Parts: sequence; C-alpha cells; structure tokens
Amino acid sequence: MLAVACTGVGASALVASPPGFHSLIQPVPKYLRTQMTGSTWHRGCPVSLSQLRVLRTTYWGFDGRVHTGAIVTNQRVAGPLRQVFRRLFELRFPIHAMSLDDVYGVHRRHPRIEDQTASFECRNAVASPCPGTSPTHHWSMHAYGEAIDINPIENPYTGCGVTRTKSSIPYLDRSRLRRGMVTPDVVAAFRSIGWGWGGDWSGTKDYMHFSANGH
Repeated sequence: MLAVACTGVGASALVASPPGFHSLIQPVPKYLRTQMTGSTWHRGCPVSLSQLRVLRTTYWGFDGRVHTGAIVTNQRVAGPLRQVFRRLFELRFPIHAMSLDDVYGVHRRHPRIEDQTASFECRNAVASPCPGTSPTHHWSMHAYGEAIDINPIENPYTGCGVTRTKSSIPYLDRSRLRRGMVTPDVVAAFRSIGWGWGGDWSGTKDYMHFSANGH
C-alpha cells in the first residue's frame, strides 16, 4: 500500500507502507505554537518553533485498534522517526496515546501521568529517581526535539531500583513482558536510524527514552 507522507511545506512523496499505515509531516500550526509558547516552549530554548514539525501517524492502540496520533519533533529527525513508526506499526506494537492536546493543550497534563508518547518539551534533563541525586542543569534531548518517550507508565525512569511514578512500579520487573513494554524489536527499530535507548544506560535506566545521541 502507498501512503502520502509530507516532508515539508508544499512537498510530498510516495512512501511504501504497510496496510493501514499513514503518516504526515507538517510545520507546527499557529494555534499549537500559541499553546506551546510560555509552557513547553519559551525564549531561550535551544530550538525555535520554526525548527519543529508535527509528525502525524497511525498506530496500534492498547485496544487492538488503529488510531491516529501526533508528536512534535525536530524537523531534522521527523523523517527518520516516520520510518520508526512504520516499523512499530508493522510489529503491531501497542501505544497507549499520542495526543497533542494532552501534551500541549491549554489544560495540558504531564505526559508521564497520562501515559502519553511524546517528543518535544523544552526542559532540562530530569535527575535520576535515585534518592539524593542532584538536578542536571543541562538541556534534555527533548528540548531539541530529538528524543521520544514511549509509553512512560509501562517503561519507567528508574534509579536505585525505584521510580517516581507509582503506577509504573509493577513495570520495574522487566523480566515479564507485558503490553506496551519496549521490546528488542522496538529498540532495533530506533537503532536502525542511529538512535540510542535509555534502557541501555548503566545504573539509572530510562526504559521509555530514545534519543538521537543516546542521552
């Protein structure tokens, strides 16, 4: 099956896709820029709003059905990430939610609480959950739009065997694969575009986290 995938303003290309998979890359619309400004983006962020893109894509939900969701990401990585989501669709890997409104809306809720798969957020890297760890005071790769968190509840950020998210505690045990947990095939899909996985870190593990530089 062929799906039209937009790679920029006024540009489009035919991309071979599995049945039911569709994707589209667009500039961040004006309404969304307004919602992001002052919350998830502000002056002094390492990238401008014009450097970001909305990647809309179909995905398999936890209900076993195909849904359409979207993330905001850096224009440099939007195309490669589209290839990753195509592969995740082929694998029928379930994603709980990918909602721009929940992540960037006027009454936005934190992606970790709402189990949102998301990319761009202008913020510093979060300190390890290990008690006594100091803040990092440096930009997260999310602040560049070059990282993505996949199903944060099922793939927790851990340190010293603990996580800050109560609903993620059952998923600290990675020996038993459950719905939404990152699999070796998911890791391979990101590695195919050169991205690293937080689950490969030593000590602190960020099982939800994939990024262009592995950090």
